[in-house]
Amino acid sequence: MEIQALTFDVFGTVVDWRSSVAREAEALLAPKGHALDWGDFADGWRVRYAPAMAKVSRGERPFVILDDLHRENLVELLAERGVAGLSDVEIDELNLAWHRLDPWPDALEGLARLRRRFILATLSNGNVRLMVDMARRAGLPWDVILGAEVARSYKPQPEAYDAAARMLRLAPAECLMVAAHPSDLAAAAERGFRTAYVARPLEYGPERPARRPDPGTFDYQVESFIELAEALGA
Repeated sequence: MEIQALTFDVFGTVVDWRSSVAREAEALLAPKGHALDWGDFADGWRVRYAPAMAKVSRGERPFVILDDLHRENLVELLAERGVAGLSDVEIDELNLAWHRLDPWPDALEGLARLRRRFILATLSNGNVRLMVDMARRAGLPWDVILGAEVARSYKPQPEAYDAAARMLRLAPAECLMVAAHPSDLAAAAERGFRTAYVARPLEYGPERPARRPDPGTFDYQVESFIELAEALGA
């Protein structure tokens, strides 16, 4: 089957969450006298992401959107790092850092080329409003917002992928999952998706380059969205 749609992981694949969250945290907290390692602060927030979603996936709590999980994790992180005295409004504002993430340098050009030929959809654990705000700020040209809130299931649960293909009215093999994370791609492949690995070596900062999968692990393995567009003839 020919590929009709590209479904994208977003955090780390399309946008640079670490640098963006570090910037936003510094902008709000530094004027209040806090001197933290801002990259480490972003890492500390992000590391709570998977365990929080896992509780939902295991049925230990009802489904809640990622904004809510992020805020709960932020409150824990602030206490851990000794940051006190923030109002609820200030915590809410810092939580919106995830709505203001910057795209990787190749993202806009690459997505524009890919959109000429394919449907572009998010397949992210981010909730709809988060994805919309990020897209409007950064100029990300999605045709449709899909993912956890739509499926009521977080990746890598099968329903997250199944729902995306179903809503696009496509067979899974007509969908290409694009991600910088091998585990996400492996889960998509199990549901019948084609797969494209895009290297993002700086996702976790220059001191922790991301490990690359072995050649041939996925259908496409590229260095950028522009290279992916070339590989797909877009």
